[in-house]
Amino acid sequence: MAGVRWPPEDSDLFPSRPPPAATEMVSDDDRSVAADSWSIKSDYGSTLDDEQRHADAAEILSVSTFPAASDSSSDKEDSDTNEAEPSILGLQSYWDATYAEDLVNFHEHGHAGEIWFGVEVMDVVASWTKNLCTNMVGGGNLANGSSNKSKSKDEACGDLSKWSVLDIGTGNGLLLQELAKQGFSDLTGTDYSEGAINLAQNLVERDGFSSIKFLVDDVLDTKLDRKFQLIVDKGTFDAIGLHPDGLVKRMMYWEAVSNLVTAFGLLVITSCNNTKDELLAEVDDFNKRIRSKNLVQHPGTEPSDVFQYLDHVRTYPTVVFGGVEGSHVSTVAFIRK
Repeated sequence: MAGVRWPPEDSDLFPSRPPPAATEMVSDDDRSVAADSWSIKSDYGSTLDDEQRHADAAEILSVSTFPAASDSSSDKEDSDTNEAEPSILGLQSYWDATYAEDLVNFHEHGHAGEIWFGVEVMDVVASWTKNLCTNMVGGGNLANGSSNKSKSKDEACGDLSKWSVLDIGTGNGLLLQELAKQGFSDLTGTDYSEGAINLAQNLVERDGFSSIKFLVDDVLDTKLDRKFQLIVDKGTFDAIGLHPDGLVKRMMYWEAVSNLVTAFGLLVITSCNNTKDELLAEVDDFNKRIRSKNLVQHPGTEPSDVFQYLDHVRTYPTVVFGGVEGSHVSTVAFIRK
């Protein structure tokens, strides 16, 4: 199970890098969390132009409860309930500077930039996601109600080229290249850092994946006008949680992604700051808020969940710390009801 929250290490699968101090210049070796991620714009990065959504989320937050992860899946202290310490890694200004430097390195040396979580994890996410989508043919892996899909839709599920895919916080876009190798072809990557999108576009042109589309877009204030059957997130939710207003931003995140994924579509999140149980707790809390809201707006109806747990990666290496076994990274799939 996922759980031990250690930063990656330079050797092997997870490179170890001490988190940078907020007052120091950030170098390549300091990038320890979510290097292909983003956080919402705010007073700390730029401006939040949708203040009402922020206020609404804060109001809900004041009356919400957030369950802690189980002792069996996390090494955190009880006082550290499901919340990471704020960091410059949650600010857009950090990522703008990071990708500006990466873009220079690409043009001068051909470097693609950092692959957050490492190449091995990226490969696992891509191949595991492919198998997950392929196995949905016939509704075998779908949650309650999915068996009502028609045969033609089932066949479309098996044809990966027909899956519309969105990578939020795409960074250098290399995860989308790996998904393309697995057979996906309708691929879109978004990031709120223009430098990240410029880097990703340069890389797909160089590597022969020019059909992958990239857009500058903030998931928490998205301008996208379509829904996707598959949304992947590798580190973005982590970066959002590191923002000084991370708790509110995380609430906004679940609302945003629920509006971007189609009915019976998938959300696949890869995180090093959240265990599987913590991600399940986040989804459970979001479902409860939506059910309560729907009961108020539509009394007498039977509210349903928005997201439901589907599966998680079980093949990541595990370590034992303080008598608790866990992994550095967790990947969890949810289905949109």
